[in-house]
This record gives sequence, C-alpha cells and structure tokens, in this order.
Amino acid sequence: MKKKFIDPNIKNKSKTVEDNIQLFMFNGEKLPLPTEIEISESGTCNRTCSFCPRSAKNFIDKKEFITSSLQEKLCIELKELNYKGTIRYSGFVEPMLDKNIFNLISMVRNYLPESNIEMVTNGDPLNLKRLKKLFVSGLNKILISAYDGKKESDKLEDLCIQANLTETQYIVRHRYYSEDQDFGITLSNRSGLMTDAEFKIDALNEPLKKACYIPSYTFFLDYQGDVLMCPHDWGKKIILGNLNKENFLDIWFNKKSMRIRKMLNASNRNFKPCNVCDVEGTFMGEKNSTYFN
Repeated sequence: MKKKFIDPNIKNKSKTVEDNIQLFMFNGEKLPLPTEIEISESGTCNRTCSFCPRSAKNFIDKKEFITSSLQEKLCIELKELNYKGTIRYSGFVEPMLDKNIFNLISMVRNYLPESNIEMVTNGDPLNLKRLKKLFVSGLNKILISAYDGKKESDKLEDLCIQANLTETQYIVRHRYYSEDQDFGITLSNRSGLMTDAEFKIDALNEPLKKACYIPSYTFFLDYQGDVLMCPHDWGKKIILGNLNKENFLDIWFNKKSMRIRKMLNASNRNFKPCNVCDVEGTFMGEKNSTYFN
C-alpha cells in the first residue's frame, strides 16, 4: 500500500492547537474553548482542483460573502471571553476573492488583539500591494498553496520575501506534485464528497474504528452563519447551529456538539457523514479531547 502524504506543517499546527487551550467554566466543569475558529467566508473559489469536491459537475459555486455584521457578532462574543486562539480564513473557498477581506481582518485584530489571524489562499489573487495590506490589516500568517508548479511556487516565495515577511509569517505549500505523491496534500474523501470529483475517492462502506479530535478544537463557521461539526463536512450534513440566531458559547457547548465529541473520542463514527469519512482525525487535538470524555 502506498504511503500517504502528510503535510509537514501538521506537527507545528498540532503544537499550536494544544499550547493555546483556554478553559471556560461550563456547568461546573472547566472545558476548552475552540483553539481554532475557521471562517469559510464565501461560497466561491476561482479554481476547481481535481482533488477537491468543487471539481464535481454538480458542485454549485456561489458568489456570496459573509456580512460584516455576522463577523462582528462573533468578534464581540469572543472579546467577552478574551479569546486568544487562532482565527483562520480558509474552508471551502478562496478568501482573497472577497473584496472586504482586509476590513474583516482589521475587525478581528481590533476586537481580539491577542488572537492569531491566519489565511489559506491559492495565491492567484495575490500581488505585492495586496500581500502587504493583509499584514498591515492585522494578519499574522499566510499559508499559500502553490498548485501549478515549482516555477510558480518560487515566484510566490519571492513575493513573500519582497514583502519583507519573516519565515514565521508565511508558508508556501507545494501542492503541484503528481497523483502518485497525493498532489502534495493530506488527501481525504471529504466525508464522502469525493465520489463525483475529478480525482475520485470512494466513500467508506464501513465506518473507521478510529477516534477523531477535530470537533474538540475546531469551530467552523460558514458565510451563511452555519456552524459545521468539521471542516471536512463539505456536504453540511451536520449543522450544530447558526450564529445569526444563536450565541457562540451556546453552539459550542450545546447537547449536539457535546454528544458528537464524546462519540468521536470513543472511536464511534457510526453516524452520517462520519460513517463514510476516511479522515485521520488524531493528528492534533488529543489534549483538547480529553476534557470532553
């Protein structure tokens, strides 16, 4: 069996996840807040990579974006908690297609001065002016996925150097490798959504008997306000709540969220979409998960 490619950044990310646990008193117990809040702030991307569900013919691209008022609601509630974790613009989209992205980053920085703000981008919309503006707005780190080749990857590296970014402020990730090298990404079937993609990965017939810690440290918000259980749930099969109508803490600690964490921590994936998902969910977050057992 071919050895799977594992993103070398996972080790560093794992340390960040477990070193930044903030505890909150809930129902007489000290439980962790999410150490990562991922914002999928639109419904659109400029690429349809073969290893992404967007390459499926029936995937619908929506040029809709998160409202400033929704993000501000999140920021206000996080400020009350003195939140110091990571806010990452990523998810199912290309964040740089949002013309409001600089204002969104500035808002987070103003409300949450001690937070770590990151962005994952394919680099296509970047130029020197925009790159510098991201960091002036308050970005801490940019993760650029280079999909086309080494030449393009080197150009993105040079762009970061021209912007006077330090090695801790950027990573250019080589996503242009061959299929035999898993395209340079940690491949998964995206909770069963890769069955109709250009690069097909089957949904599982039987659930893995493995733990998954992702819901124990990740709060995933999409542009419509829906909070998903997991950033791999591209089909939005499990919605924990909607931030337009509910509060951050109420969603994070609601019965549905708590039940799912306990099931996954106990290696029980016998529910949709986890029953068809092949994600290795133990790369990080084990320490976070122990609080929910």
